[in-house]
Amino acid sequence: MIVAYDITEVKRLNKIAKVMLDYGVRVQKSIFEIDVTPRAFRELKERVEKIIVKELDGVKYYPLCEKCVGTVEIIGQGQFTDPDREYYVF
Repeated sequence: MIVAYDITEVKRLNKIAKVMLDYGVRVQKSIFEIDVTPRAFRELKERVEKIIVKELDGVKYYPLCEKCVGTVEIIGQGQFTDPDREYYVF
């Protein structure tokens, strides 16, 4: 799944970024790749909804089927993040 957001206030923006890091990998400043169970996805959305101001901020969730994930193309910088592989962040 791809998550993209536009948050108008820096404090909320930082909180949303921290939440997203609990579930996935940042691929651009406000875009994350996440691979979660349905339960974890509900938890993620609940956490996000407690932070954002719906009249000012926006968060979009783009589901990707397994077939679609297999067709991801990267041009230039970036790398495919395999959800089945372990990653270490230092």
